[in-house]
Amino acid sequence: MNRPSLRLLGLAAVLAVATSAVAQTKGPLQKLGKPEGRVDIVAWPGYIERGQTDKNFDWVTDFEKKTSCKVNVKTAGTSDEMVALMNEGGFDLVTASGDASLRLIAGKRAQPVNVALIPSFKNVDARLQKAPWHYVNNTHYGVPYQWGWNVLMYNRDVFKDTPPTSWKVVFEEMNLPDGKSNKGRVQAFDGPIYIADAALYLMKTKPELGIKDPYELNDAQYKAALDLLRGQRKIVGKYWHDAFVQIDDFTNEGVVASSSWQFQANILKSKNRPVGTTVPVEGATGWADTTMMHAEAKNPTCAYLWMEHSLNNKLQGDLAAWFGSVPVVLEACKGNKLLGDDGCQRQGLGSFERIAFWRTPTAKCKSQNDQCVPYHKWVSDYIAVLGGR
Repeated sequence: MNRPSLRLLGLAAVLAVATSAVAQTKGPLQKLGKPEGRVDIVAWPGYIERGQTDKNFDWVTDFEKKTSCKVNVKTAGTSDEMVALMNEGGFDLVTASGDASLRLIAGKRAQPVNVALIPSFKNVDARLQKAPWHYVNNTHYGVPYQWGWNVLMYNRDVFKDTPPTSWKVVFEEMNLPDGKSNKGRVQAFDGPIYIADAALYLMKTKPELGIKDPYELNDAQYKAALDLLRGQRKIVGKYWHDAFVQIDDFTNEGVVASSSWQFQANILKSKNRPVGTTVPVEGATGWADTTMMHAEAKNPTCAYLWMEHSLNNKLQGDLAAWFGSVPVVLEACKGNKLLGDDGCQRQGLGSFERIAFWRTPTAKCKSQNDQCVPYHKWVSDYIAVLGGR
């Protein structure tokens, strides 16, 4: 039986104070000092590599040699974990998605960033330089890092030559092309933001609900999404948030379909596993991640040096090849031998406008006359879903 993880249960209490931090946000740094010798970063798995997983992917070693700033990484599997860690403190930077970044700004856990101290900022995709998930009140609170969409990963031996065309294969019980039920063989993401995936599916399959934005749900729309997720729970064999655990589940545990990131698929394909990825007809949610600086960062110079380093073409292209994402510096899409000249298009570059990027749901919302269900409800109710309630 699936149970909500202790990690997620603990976050319920942490999130109650996630936007009420008492520290005052500092003004942006005006000049760089002497490198402090280290930088501590909270990051998604696979986002900051030093060649330990694959020697071809290493954008840390050279940075450490050039700056004398040792990179220390704490991985987090969900945005809520990142918010919790940033609230606890002790970190300089975080690679925050849109469902975390605004909470960090509102909670005064992130400080303004002086982009004049980051020369390569001018090379960032213009669509992202002032994106609303990190640019607030005419102030930069971070540097874009990568973006992408949440794909449907599937086992090609099960689906044969016909990829699934709908998210229905993970939301509703059905027989798959191999003649067996999907019950116990599909997964779902165990972060509360996954409610938006259910809402996106309902936008297309139940238009009578009137959902216009998967992050802006009135009470009736929200109830419909929860009902769908309660039904899904009966067929989900396991909820995932750790990318490497999901890789093992597709390899050894009989999982054949799930929401995922291209990162997992790339690793599985490198191991000759029969997996494919697709974006179903209902569309996809996605993430646009920003490197943000803690309000009380102890190593600000090394942090700024890392933010500048994060925007170089080679890192951007190598990371996109490794993670299955899209660079925020478009020049990185050409000439990278690991990514290939078609890599950015293959991973969603031309579909930026189609992606429902993660962001924190709030009660005030345009599409439902400021009558939307806020994120703290998403958290407590998703825990209940995982617990079978």
